[in-house]
Amino acid sequence: MRSPFRPRTVPDPGILDDHRPLVRQIERRGLLRGGLTLGALTMLTGCDVTDTTAVGRALRAVSDFNDGVQAALFDPRKLAPEYPASQVLKPPRFNAYYDVEDVKPIDGTAWRLELAGPISDKRPWTRRQIAELPEREIIIRHVCVEGWDYIGQWSGVPLRAFLERVGADLTAKYVAFKTADNYPSSIDMPSALHPQTLLATRYAGAELPDPYGYPLRLRTAVKLGFKNPKWITAIEVTNTYPGGYWENRGFNWFAGL
Repeated sequence: MRSPFRPRTVPDPGILDDHRPLVRQIERRGLLRGGLTLGALTMLTGCDVTDTTAVGRALRAVSDFNDGVQAALFDPRKLAPEYPASQVLKPPRFNAYYDVEDVKPIDGTAWRLELAGPISDKRPWTRRQIAELPEREIIIRHVCVEGWDYIGQWSGVPLRAFLERVGADLTAKYVAFKTADNYPSSIDMPSALHPQTLLATRYAGAELPDPYGYPLRLRTAVKLGFKNPKWITAIEVTNTYPGGYWENRGFNWFAGL
């Protein structure tokens, strides 16, 4: 079953060597937490695990299947658990494909949020304009694919409300994000419209610190941590599969919780 979200592509022959964390993820979490291990994958596909090309194709097949099943099971009305403020981690844990010392602060005065795709009003937004929109607060668990988690308190504009305000086509398949640190990401439209998906501007009642996405980041309760891009500079609504930084390197695209 090919993922409805990913076009047909030929996997990188070195995918197993480059992304052994993905293999460990499949071993540890199982297919939808159901126990599909690399050994079971070998039995199902008949591939030799020493053949990196064959294993790469098998992993892509499992990932595509996982995407399709997760999308089918996703309930946009179901809320993720929320927690008391006493459990909030301050500051939140930093994670990226580089060290925190390499974060380059954003000039909030010069920053603009660009819009693209089937959207009626594509005028760019300033930080002040976004701050004037009605906010929502969520206290949710951040879950990383690496196996750690924490409770975070996020405030911001519900992505659904923002998309409605700018006249976005809510029947499109994807919402894609560009960022100041060249970390493209994307989510499916049903997840974008979920009530616990925010364009976050604050953490624990204070303005987002530089390392955690100032002035704007995505924060959703229904996706793994790597699906929450920081330092967003552009949002695009599209029907063309946008991929993402890690997804283009072999990670599961839907990545739901």
